[in-house]
Amino acid sequence: MEQNTFLTPSELAQLTGRTRSDAQKRALRYMGIEHRMRPDGSLAVLRAHVNQVFGGDPVAREGSTKEVEPDWSAM
Repeated sequence: MEQNTFLTPSELAQLTGRTRSDAQKRALRYMGIEHRMRPDGSLAVLRAHVNQVFGGDPVAREGSTKEVEPDWSAM
């Protein structure tokens, strides 16, 4: 099954708990989720970004859990 690049209107309403785009925009800002306003006034939200913010993106989690150590060979 192929997933859409963007959240559907029903997924966006479920995520934000809001149905009006102005209220959804405020909720998305509060949650730190990037979004763009379409010319028709609806919101575009990348599914991958939502997954990353909520920890569902294994690639993003891998990068954030790496421990950083000094380069001891440089000494």
